[in-house]
Amino acid sequence: MSHIVPPRSEHDDPLSRMKAYTFARELLKDCWPDAEKTKHHEVTQKVSAQLYAAVGSIAANIAEGYSRSSGKDRARIFEYALGSVRESMTWYYAAEPVLGESLVSDRLDKLEQIRRMLLAIIPRERNHLVRPGASAKTESSQAPRHRVRISH
Repeated sequence: MSHIVPPRSEHDDPLSRMKAYTFARELLKDCWPDAEKTKHHEVTQKVSAQLYAAVGSIAANIAEGYSRSSGKDRARIFEYALGSVRESMTWYYAAEPVLGESLVSDRLDKLEQIRRMLLAIIPRERNHLVRPGASAKTESSQAPRHRVRISH
């Protein structure tokens, strides 16, 4: 019986080599003080939780999508991450009066980088089939399988 051994560290996980994921994780660390700052202003108090949840959802959805075995599933969940990128952009725009134009511009630049990566990844993943123990092949490059009926 074989056992799947979890990675010893985050760097042993292939997901850690995916740039969109690492950028999203870095942005999540940057977002904490932003959420804290917006939380202390009456007008942006509710924006704080929405902002942190949206930014956190980017990395979470990329991680979940990366773990799916079919390209179509990966693409669908990466699309959720893309939606969270766009939602995060909106919350950063809403927080600009408190966070300042310079900081918001920096965060939007990082979100734009993630957005562009996801826009490149999603169509590519949609056309891939990933199976454990086999190399990834595009579904269109696989020969069609025909069922053979055997009559008795």
